Amino acid sequence: MGVTAFQAPDLPEDRFIDRELSWLAFNIRVLDLARDSVRVPLLERTKFMAIFSNNLDEFFMVRVGGLKRRISAGVATRSNSGMMPKDLLDAILTEAEELVSEQSELFQNVIRPELAAHGIEILAWDQLTETEQHEMGELFTSHIFPVLTPLAVDPSHPFPYISGLSVNLAVLLRNPLTGTQQFARVKVPPNLDRFVSLGQDRFVPLEDIIAPHLDQVFPGMQVITHSTFRVTRNEDLEVEEDDAENLLKALEKELKNRKVGRSAVRMEIAHDVDPQMLKLLQEELGLSGKEVFRIPSPLDLSGLFALAELDHDALKYSAFLPKTHPELASVETARAADMFAALRYRDVLLQHPYDSFATSVQRFIEQAASDPSVLAIKQTLYRTSGDSPIIDALIQAAQAGKQVLVLVEIKARFDERANIDWGRKLEQAGCHVIYGLLGLKTHCKLSLVVRSESRGLRRYCHIGTGNYNPKTARIYEDIGLLTSNPIITEDVARVFNRLSGMSAETQYRRLLVAPQSIRKGLLQAIENEIGNHQRSLPARIRIKVNSIVDEAIIDALYRASQAGVPVDLWVRGICAVKPGVAGMSENIRVRSILGRFLEHSRLYWFENAGNPRVAIGSSDLMHRNLDRRVEVLVGITHQRHIAQIKELFDMAFDPKTATWWLNGSTWVQHTCDSYGEPLLDMQDYLIKMVSQRRIESL
Repeated sequence: MGVTAFQAPDLPEDRFIDRELSWLAFNIRVLDLARDSVRVPLLERTKFMAIFSNNLDEFFMVRVGGLKRRISAGVATRSNSGMMPKDLLDAILTEAEELVSEQSELFQNVIRPELAAHGIEILAWDQLTETEQHEMGELFTSHIFPVLTPLAVDPSHPFPYISGLSVNLAVLLRNPLTGTQQFARVKVPPNLDRFVSLGQDRFVPLEDIIAPHLDQVFPGMQVITHSTFRVTRNEDLEVEEDDAENLLKALEKELKNRKVGRSAVRMEIAHDVDPQMLKLLQEELGLSGKEVFRIPSPLDLSGLFALAELDHDALKYSAFLPKTHPELASVETARAADMFAALRYRDVLLQHPYDSFATSVQRFIEQAASDPSVLAIKQTLYRTSGDSPIIDALIQAAQAGKQVLVLVEIKARFDERANIDWGRKLEQAGCHVIYGLLGLKTHCKLSLVVRSESRGLRRYCHIGTGNYNPKTARIYEDIGLLTSNPIITEDVARVFNRLSGMSAETQYRRLLVAPQSIRKGLLQAIENEIGNHQRSLPARIRIKVNSIVDEAIIDALYRASQAGVPVDLWVRGICAVKPGVAGMSENIRVRSILGRFLEHSRLYWFENAGNPRVAIGSSDLMHRNLDRRVEVLVGITHQRHIAQIKELFDMAFDPKTATWWLNGSTWVQHTCDSYGEPLLDMQDYLIKMVSQRRIESL
């Protein structure tokens, strides 16, 4: 007798957590790290304060900016949680204001005093000694005043454009001859240090040096009052992609528009602002009262990044140098690893930053560039560093006469200008540069090398979860596969042919490629686990992503849970899943790990009746990844690699590991056991494991 197909109960309408509010919950977890005085050293906590501010800036520029644009356009589409745009905006602003208040309180009452206790002081002007005030006065005259551009508002001077994210001084002046009052704005120069050093780890905010000298900026006028403020503007780019030839020009035009004409979405202002000045700024910027955040000075705590780099090793994470992967180190000569010899008979699964990026992926591309037997290199670039050795290697390869194809994704948000410049530099060196497919971002992480060998041409490739960026590879956790497997490399070659316009190929043997097959493949795998569970075969789903929002995937996971399939979701950021809800998701567990390294890898595990199907790749579970991007997942088949990924999942869901647990819609941090003993820091454990390798660090 056959097994009856499982019929899942109807799912409730309120089954999703709102994606925007979930993102804010993620930033709360970042703030939790700034609070954690047990596991996180002081200067690292200071850095997490800066990361919190940076994150919130981008959230308002992109997500709130886009939401306000939809509201102004009259778009009444509900969010995934069922909220209307105006209601959602109100909820975001209320939550964000509370978070900013928490951050400010944490900085003023905890972080700032603790820094001072270790000799690192952030001081206001009236806290400086008389000598320091005199020295800062001289600095103002010689180095600050010459670069200031004060702008006054009067009948012949309209209200100035306030650039996004700049710190400004709003100044109310009185003309002593006429008695009339006048508003002026002074932009704090962004090309000067945000916190000016007084020596001996004492600092003063730059605006606190400018403010006492406003009489020099406006000679002959009386300064009535002043206040610092900062505006965030909508930076959500809109580019019409009519054809590939015009895409570059259209994006460049839109980048110019980003500098002017963008509507304000938030204003931060010193809490003691004059009411008359506040009213003027609100009216001129077109902001409601809820879009104004009144907080204690100093504003813009992203400037704390500079202080976090101070030379105080005892207040930072202990030093860690990535190690060469053992399967690459074993073939090293006195000069360098022969990557192709290492990969000819085995695949290598890398996990950065524990495995060195420089002696694996970077060396793979550099050796390909210098090897006379290499005929061609094909490469995707989404984000890379400003002085990228990857770019240098590709240029070297082209200049040596190799065929070099580079897909530069010029729509990578906030890296558009850098990527346009990279694309032109590569073209000038003789590389064949393409800028992606119309209507799609190319987000997959692929590198393909074609080499002439004694038995004919052989392909080698790298498929990863992270960008080809040597700098972020030291702080982002990512996984990548180096292989010469002919089935995989043939699939990768077909992806590149599609990207370069030579093919309409959508069928692959070992890859799932969005937008055609990742969603379909994952849904089929979930349904397969439901069927296996019904037949009493081993069934389980384990997924690690940065974000999970896609409703179709989530509903499939809910149905799997209703059928009795255990589902483990390891999510760093946005999670629209509600776990632990009776009758819907009681078999779903959600965990989040944040720490020293940014968890960035995407891993997919399906138990498959005891023969696990495992994949890694670039795709998160969001609409944009599954429907509007070129993404790649590659199946992992070697048992030692499957065991390595299993160990990561086992550790992440072990109750003895420090994580955040999502209970319904609420995240709860678990850092200690019932006896108050600290739980295992997974990243610290992996550092210790790699440090025990008997291989020189590079």
